[in-house]
Amino acid sequence: MDYSINVKGRLVDLSVPRVMGILNVTPDSFYSDSRAQTEREIIVRVRDIVGQGAAIVDVGACSTRPDAVLASEADEMQRLRLGLRTIRKDFPSVVLSIDTFRPNVARMAVEEFGADIINDVSGGCEDMFRLVAKLGVPYVLTSVEGTLRDMLLTLSDKVQQLRDLGQKDIILDPGFGFGKTLEQNYEVMAQMERLLVMELPLLVGVSRKSMIYRKLGFSPAESLNGTTVLNTIALMKGASILRVHDVREAVESVKIWSDVNSQIVNSQIV
Repeated sequence: MDYSINVKGRLVDLSVPRVMGILNVTPDSFYSDSRAQTEREIIVRVRDIVGQGAAIVDVGACSTRPDAVLASEADEMQRLRLGLRTIRKDFPSVVLSIDTFRPNVARMAVEEFGADIINDVSGGCEDMFRLVAKLGVPYVLTSVEGTLRDMLLTLSDKVQQLRDLGQKDIILDPGFGFGKTLEQNYEVMAQMERLLVMELPLLVGVSRKSMIYRKLGFSPAESLNGTTVLNTIALMKGASILRVHDVREAVESVKIWSDVNSQIVNSQIV
């Protein structure tokens, strides 16, 4: 399906899948190459993300990796303020997504720095729903359910809650790595196209996650090839956005998949 999201009056076309590059302004995110804490590191990382073809930069300031010690709300805000101030100064027009589950942090990022998208990995709560509807920003609703059946039931209910509040732009994330066993991650991936029944764009974030390196017996640093394989499968299953550490490789996957897909569509028309 041909989707688009409204970012402050500017339509971001998702008819061709887009890449979201990860920037972590944290000291403890599981993949060290995504971390940037000084102004110089942040500028270099964002320049790489944008230069390699990402349409969105996803900024996180509180690691949600397994067994992570959650940063306090104050620390998350302090890190984000440094990161967002730096990014807005050097990249004023870049589309910024904020990876947070805290409504107060989301409000600060939107009101103080004009953040464009809220990416909430928690599964959502009423306070966050009311906030994003009031702010009028696109919202990524992540599933923490382990099966497609439970996912569809819960997401349907939460999407209706958001709609009732007036939220217009909703993006669904199956939540790979959140509330799922290793096997359940792959079961969800195998059936992910079933989520398209909700007629909303899908965001997939599998980049270098444990579902890859535990399966293959590697480390996150050795998981790029597995990531590319799963990203390609996700595109075939209907993903509109790929959230990744390695932007260039994801952009290449989108280009190749898009060309093959257009050939398939054209052959079916003929």
